Amino acid sequence: MTDIDLKGRLALVSGASRGIGYAMALELAKAGAHVIATARTQGGLEELDDKIKAAGGTATLVPMDLLSEDGIEQLGQIINERWGKLDILLANAGALGELTPAAQVKAKQWQTVVGVNLIAPARMIRAFEGPLLASDAGRAVFISSGAAESRRAFWAPYAASKAGLDALVQSWAKEHETQGKLKANVVYPGVMRTIMRAKAFPGEDPKTLPHPSVLWPLISELVSPDCTRHGEIVKYEG
Repeated sequence: MTDIDLKGRLALVSGASRGIGYAMALELAKAGAHVIATARTQGGLEELDDKIKAAGGTATLVPMDLLSEDGIEQLGQIINERWGKLDILLANAGALGELTPAAQVKAKQWQTVVGVNLIAPARMIRAFEGPLLASDAGRAVFISSGAAESRRAFWAPYAASKAGLDALVQSWAKEHETQGKLKANVVYPGVMRTIMRAKAFPGEDPKTLPHPSVLWPLISELVSPDCTRHGEIVKYEG
């Protein structure tokens, strides 16, 4: 599903300054959604805003560190007060950390990787569940990773945090199985041309990898008001 009409819908994308978040925020805006784009990098958000405007879309930029004490909660309050609903949540921001033996991972790295990959999405659920339920068809999509299943050596913080994210989202989804309005799913995007991938595999030629925009048909299906999938781990099969 690529030809989707999201006019009048409000979408929040975390990690929107680059990679998957950037590409999906642009596609959401092209489809008519007003995009609330969050990331730490102001420059990347401004570049995204230029692209969205050039495509005839609209966005609200929110520079924010997901590890800040109350930034997520304040944003939830602002969304509730200004718009009274949230139609789409795309929780994309992620942290890889250093690929190193588990016994050598320092406490600060654990706090950062788990904080971004697991605690921040948990706080998003708390902050945005109300606005999502206020929508006629709230849709939440969380970008995870096959590392949650492969659990390869030296990836302990990333793998553990993504496995935790999967459990978090599926448990939350089960809380909403009977009410029907809210749909929440996890996506494994697979190998993509991103900065995180380049950091993990520096010897790889990024030009041989698919651009994150190829995810749009899958993401558009999951954020559509017509989506019936719920509580699934959806693997991109390019």
